[in-house]
Amino acid sequence: MSCDLLASLSARFTWIDWSVVLGYLALTTWLGTALAGRQATIRDFFLGGRKLPWYAVSGSIIATEISAVTFVGVPYVVFNTGGNFTYLQLGLIGNLLARVIVGYVLVPAYYKREVYSPYDYMGNQLGGNVRGVASALFALGGVLAQSARVYLTALVLTVVLSDQLGWLADHCGGGPLAWAIILITVVAVAWTLIGGIATVIWTDVLLFLMFVAGAVVALATVAANLDGGLAGLFSAGWYARETSAWWDWGKFTLFDFETTWPAILTKPYTIWAAVIAATWGGLGPYGTDQLIVQRMFCCRSARHARWAMITSAAGLLVTVMVMLVGVGLYAYYRQSPPDLAPEVARHPDFPMLTGEALTLFNREPNRIFPIFIVDVIPIGLKGMLIAAIFAAAISSLTSILAALSQTTMSACYLPLRQFLRPTAALDEARAERHAVRAGRVFVLFWGAILALMAYVAAGMTTHYPAILDLALAMAGFTGGALLAGFLLGFLPLRVDGWGYQFAAPLSVLFVFAAVFHAPWSFWVTCPAGAALLVWWLVATWTYRPARPPVLPVLLQTALLVVGIAAMILVNYRGYFGVNSPDQSGAVTYDILSWPWYVPLGSVTAFVLAWLLANRRATPTPCPQ
Repeated sequence: MSCDLLASLSARFTWIDWSVVLGYLALTTWLGTALAGRQATIRDFFLGGRKLPWYAVSGSIIATEISAVTFVGVPYVVFNTGGNFTYLQLGLIGNLLARVIVGYVLVPAYYKREVYSPYDYMGNQLGGNVRGVASALFALGGVLAQSARVYLTALVLTVVLSDQLGWLADHCGGGPLAWAIILITVVAVAWTLIGGIATVIWTDVLLFLMFVAGAVVALATVAANLDGGLAGLFSAGWYARETSAWWDWGKFTLFDFETTWPAILTKPYTIWAAVIAATWGGLGPYGTDQLIVQRMFCCRSARHARWAMITSAAGLLVTVMVMLVGVGLYAYYRQSPPDLAPEVARHPDFPMLTGEALTLFNREPNRIFPIFIVDVIPIGLKGMLIAAIFAAAISSLTSILAALSQTTMSACYLPLRQFLRPTAALDEARAERHAVRAGRVFVLFWGAILALMAYVAAGMTTHYPAILDLALAMAGFTGGALLAGFLLGFLPLRVDGWGYQFAAPLSVLFVFAAVFHAPWSFWVTCPAGAALLVWWLVATWTYRPARPPVLPVLLQTALLVVGIAAMILVNYRGYFGVNSPDQSGAVTYDILSWPWYVPLGSVTAFVLAWLLANRRATPTPCPQ
């Protein structure tokens, strides 16, 4: 990327804009610290003492969901040629239904006892290694999903901080993108360390208010720069119609009634994905993902937690606003530009994209909104919008850091400490202080891991049409296995978690196999499947509990072999059909779209974990 081009744009970000950004960050830090209070115990650090109001938790859930991916990625999805509002149907139908189910079914189950994560609940219900396996899956999915969000925000900072990041790269090594990631991570780690989950939630509320204001300012500004203003925005969006069908409203098309195979499963934004996949899949992030569930645990009661979850659907209003911004960007860049020299290059579809903006857009189209902010929006307001984008990224990152730290503590550190040095041998106050310090160490550890993975995420962007799809897809690889773990413990099946430790990894591999069909992926699925089978054989004949299995052990082994073989076959051949070779002769495959990741993974994990399990003893009835 040309440093001169970035420097030219970043020079338009003045000291006034910087004052807005830094002033907002300082104010948020001070208020979040003051509202959080003192964190004396691990219960305070990870659950906020279970005394936080539902409206604060609701705002925090919204802030965590939206993130910089929504604020920057959604406008690009709508702006792009062929883009429209079909992404919104997932939230209006599927995600809303999933919130209601979580609020009335999962929340009461969690509040029956004091647990710190859904994985504690699964471990209590199923025993064995379930809590450790589920915590590891959450960590993997969380790191994958949030690394994409950090990467996108870092791209924004490379536009705004070109000179400063370039100076760091020249004098300290690395590149501007790496230093942008480090900057985001340092701020997020600092906010998380200050006061645990309480600080995270209160700063989330302030961040949420900031990017609501930012969305309003962005929409008003882009409308002010259009011929015809807001009416011109709606007119341009409507006349982007491609067919005469009654549901084709141009950029405002909301529903996609796709009926052809395999497009039903390979297109991400269809009515079937909204009604089936998004509802089913939404139970995963809203009900079993510690990133969201940890906030519900901070409420005073199950009723307050339910209200916080359901009212968080109000975040769809922010999504609608940033989608309208995408329509506005589409209309703005399709206007006739002022007279320019004949040799000045213009984008064929968006003639207002010229010069530096055109070059940056061609190299990374997802940056269209940041380019507009720095290039067009007035001084002061652009500082507010960059602060909103930065706030959205920090909100998501502080959330995942708190959640990863907590699950690591519950699954690894606390059991190990109890084994090596029982709590009874320690002064209670001293033990609590030690646990809080350990929690902060884990925050630092996971901050470093996320920064590294955010840099790696750059290589994944070519596999998805937009960074929005990349970020939403990453958590889906493990979300199905987590949902299956909850259902195994919640439903009256009378089985233990023995089979889950084998079925959950296989479900992740199954989703991977359905998405990646390149030759290199075959060398991932085959060794992984073989290792899983060896693990089963060793564990079954060496460590298996004495309880009777659901099915004979030989039949269970055969079922596992069939599952592994099916996963490898899906990866090798693809099951959605083979497309014609492209110009280079390479064969491409129709791949499973990301809303279906969780349904596929949950069915695979649930069925196989049930069949591979042992029976639990039936409780002895109480004497009359």
